[in-house]
Amino acid sequence: MDAEKDVVYGTEDLLMSLCNSVVRVLNVATQSKVNYSGMVQRITKTGLKPDIGCFVMFDGGFTGLVVLNFAADTAMEIYERYMLHMGMPKSELASFYTSDEVSNIMGELMNQIVGDFTGKVRRELQTNITQSQPKMLVLNKQVMLSVDTPLDRPEMRRVTFYTEKNNIFYLELAIDRTEFIKLHDFDSREVDADSLMEGEYANRERDAAPAPAAEAEDDDNADLLKSLGM
Repeated sequence: MDAEKDVVYGTEDLLMSLCNSVVRVLNVATQSKVNYSGMVQRITKTGLKPDIGCFVMFDGGFTGLVVLNFAADTAMEIYERYMLHMGMPKSELASFYTSDEVSNIMGELMNQIVGDFTGKVRRELQTNITQSQPKMLVLNKQVMLSVDTPLDRPEMRRVTFYTEKNNIFYLELAIDRTEFIKLHDFDSREVDADSLMEGEYANRERDAAPAPAAEAEDDDNADLLKSLGM
């Protein structure tokens, strides 16, 4: 029992989980390779930086703020790869990072990233956090941010990410210092979203399977009525 209690999940573990969510979502969404640095920076404040900044707040089991800052070239690379993967012709894509369409797509991707992270928190830490709607801003100067709920012991980190074209963006995390200590074993296996979707489709097909039999029964009834001259 003592050995199990020694399993501690702290700030760096939360940060790594969040970074893995960024990589997972962007790799799938853009069909390209996104990586993050093996080094993390301790910072004293978080903020939105040019050219595009996005932030999400979360609350519940613990409180925090997540910020993603993209240079124009980085945002356009991610936006274009995502839209092309979705089947949009290149000729119909936005040409400038200031386009509302670019901001909307980046906000949508951040929503997916934080959603993936909150799902892992529920499974792996057995607690729940809720997220705010992502806010994406096109900026020409830095804007400092602070979490609305005061943090007793704030911890802040910054991680550098690299796209397939070696464009850079940054993730910043502000969170109240917290530790999760494992008390007993539980099933924290990750649910595969693709498998869930396949299972849902299979269920729909199974539910619809009796339909042909009913249709055949209707045909038999029609033949019977016809033989009776009706």
